[in-house]
Amino acid sequence: MTFTGLSSRAPAHPGAVTRFLHRHEGWRGHLLLAPTLILMTVAILAPLGMTLIMSTWFVQGYDVIKSPGLGNYTAMVENPMFRVLIWRTLTIALTCTLITVFLVYPVAYYLAFHTGRHKAIWLLVITLPFWTSYLLRVFAWRVVLGHEGVINSGLMSLGFISEPISALLYSQTAVTIVLAHSWAAFAVVPIFVSLEKINRSYLEAAADLGDSPARRFWRITLPLSLPGIVAAFVMMFVPTMGEYITPIMVGGPDSMMIGNLVQTMFGPMNNWPAGAALAVVMMLTIALAGLVFVVLNKLVQR
Repeated sequence: MTFTGLSSRAPAHPGAVTRFLHRHEGWRGHLLLAPTLILMTVAILAPLGMTLIMSTWFVQGYDVIKSPGLGNYTAMVENPMFRVLIWRTLTIALTCTLITVFLVYPVAYYLAFHTGRHKAIWLLVITLPFWTSYLLRVFAWRVVLGHEGVINSGLMSLGFISEPISALLYSQTAVTIVLAHSWAAFAVVPIFVSLEKINRSYLEAAADLGDSPARRFWRITLPLSLPGIVAAFVMMFVPTMGEYITPIMVGGPDSMMIGNLVQTMFGPMNNWPAGAALAVVMMLTIALAGLVFVVLNKLVQR
């Protein structure tokens, strides 16, 4: 009897939990996301914490002195080279982002409004080149921008120039061009999604009231697509800030970015604490820039 009584009362707790989850739909979503969120939190916070701790150490000779201090950050403040690198990285990333978003907006507009039932095919065609290796695409740009590349050879054969343009390769121009192409697909998609969500009845109503296509674009399409533009800015700006492969492949000494110095500190110089401090500064810079983008997005949505 005791066993039967216990069995009859056992489902009471699961029933209460079930009723609670039925009444609070938000908690059901949290429980479904919990395993992934826990894994992502640990995977992000653990390396970040190790980097922060390591950035307070310093190297003496060939030994790492695990004595906490702010010597690495003080050295970065006192050395103007770090300010130059951070400013150059910000300039290249921002220029690349602005150029890419400006160029891909018409592409996203065409996909959203003029492809009809063939949107998926057009998206596949646009993103197909980005399925290849990133390094292969950078090497291809070296062939295009080289002294004997397609651009210089074409301009010389047409008589526009008498000698190759040296600024096309191993320069900040080359780094900006290659980065803009490499991350273009990541800018097309959020703008396309934002344009696709626009209610077409708004445009039809504006046309019925006598608005021209240009006025409909400036008054309806562009304002409603601004969240997608801001998202494209974020998705372009964050990865380009951390780039170090592209400046090595197509940039020169004047094109080195902060990511190159971080790689050098962790690699040939074997100064991991200084590299960790640089990584922390770069993450803070990206976080501040991301905060600006988030504020702009909220202002746009109002």
